Amino acid sequence: MNAAGALEITMSVLCPVEVWQKTGRYDTVGKELMTMQDRHNHEMILCGTHEETVTNLVAGELKSYKQLPLNLYQIQVKFRDEIRPRFGLMRGREFIMKDAYTFDATEESQKESYNKMVDAYFRIFKRAGLDVLKVDSDSGAMGGSNAHEFMLLVDTNAGEETILHCPECRYAANEEKAIFRDSNKPVVDAEMKDSELVDTPGAATIEEVSAFLNVQTNQLVKTLIYMADNKAVAALVRGDRSVNETKLKNALGAIELEPANEEQVVKATKAPVGFAGPVGLKDISIIVDPLVAEMKNFIVGGNKNEKHLLNVNIDRDFKATTVFDITTTVQEDGCPNCDSKLEAKSGIEVGNTFMLGTKYSKSLGAKFLDADGKEQLMIMGSYGIGITRTPQAALEKYNDENGIIWPVGIAPYLVEVIPLNMKDDEIVAASEKLYTELQDAGIDVLLDDRSERAGVKFNDADLVGMPVRVTIGAKSLKDGKVEVKLRSSDDVEKIDITTIVDYIKNVIQTLK
Repeated sequence: MNAAGALEITMSVLCPVEVWQKTGRYDTVGKELMTMQDRHNHEMILCGTHEETVTNLVAGELKSYKQLPLNLYQIQVKFRDEIRPRFGLMRGREFIMKDAYTFDATEESQKESYNKMVDAYFRIFKRAGLDVLKVDSDSGAMGGSNAHEFMLLVDTNAGEETILHCPECRYAANEEKAIFRDSNKPVVDAEMKDSELVDTPGAATIEEVSAFLNVQTNQLVKTLIYMADNKAVAALVRGDRSVNETKLKNALGAIELEPANEEQVVKATKAPVGFAGPVGLKDISIIVDPLVAEMKNFIVGGNKNEKHLLNVNIDRDFKATTVFDITTTVQEDGCPNCDSKLEAKSGIEVGNTFMLGTKYSKSLGAKFLDADGKEQLMIMGSYGIGITRTPQAALEKYNDENGIIWPVGIAPYLVEVIPLNMKDDEIVAASEKLYTELQDAGIDVLLDDRSERAGVKFNDADLVGMPVRVTIGAKSLKDGKVEVKLRSSDDVEKIDITTIVDYIKNVIQTLK
């Protein structure tokens, strides 16, 4: 961070509610915003992020373009009122974050600052031993024009998000943001046909209706009812696709979005679940996906029990409130940038970057005088690395059936020394001597001086997973040697005890 030109500060965890109200995030963040009251019943925010605080600070301190660009960062505890804290350190109500904020005078300068931070983040994760992927992401309540996440791809169920990426052109985005090239377009009739209401007894799902009418699923359109800020809306996607609720939420500009329950569906459509359609809906927004907008003579629910409507066309039979991409991208969809297909991987977010623009500076008055003496708004960026979640993310990726395999860059200790017999004075003396020599060489070392059997010590060493294990036993010590084993390998080498420190130094360098 320092090499990227950032200055370290520390900001208060507590923040007056008023600044969050000025930016509007008091409402848009929703129930995850952690709040409290002081003794005077004044509401305070326990910050989960510090855009408001840092913007308020800079607005009172910087006045000239000559003071820009500016990059401020901190390492600070954060709070978020998670509905279900889970996955240990991965998603808790309290966590530690490295967050940074850039302030620039021009769009061009802001892009330079953003790219500097992206490069710095790649260097940080490389030093930590994590091979991360930068993916397009949704900016959510943070706001702004563009956002990226740094994802660690994992093969376990611990992945928080699905990442769609192209192995050819390196396109990558999380499921909330990913777009695709459609390769399953239905055959479109040139002429509009007259609509027709037909009976579909016992057929409510897309698959059942498709089989009953003997048509492909991509000739049907799903009408799904949602409650957006307690108001019913209809979302239309092609029958072979699914609604992406994040995209839908963005299309509506909603703070809260959830699928309507059975009672709400009946109230909105006058029909049971499974038979909703857009034709005849009143006083309800209809959000249409672009894949649906280009269809003709498609099939929808008839808004009557066991009825479907054939040959429906937009504009003639119903009006779209808006056309917006609300379809979920899945594996094997076409890459939007090349002719390849997308692959889906499970990922854990360890960092993020946002181009905020003037969202916060406008709300909180962060202005400066340009070279012509004119007042301008500062252009901002926001950047974060989850410090508590990063080690856990690493362990979800780097492990085996015996336990942890720590990457060298973030291992609590680089070496574990195991004396096999704590009753043997020679072994104990050699172990303590090596322990001291490694410490003097600047190598973090753990000494297992417990009076346990060798098997117990070996099992525990594998479990806690330090990169290098040094075993000192009577037989090898008699020959002036110790046994060295890397946690990532099954091979054991015998090394002369007089050269062991230099040997370990070299080994650690090769592991970085």
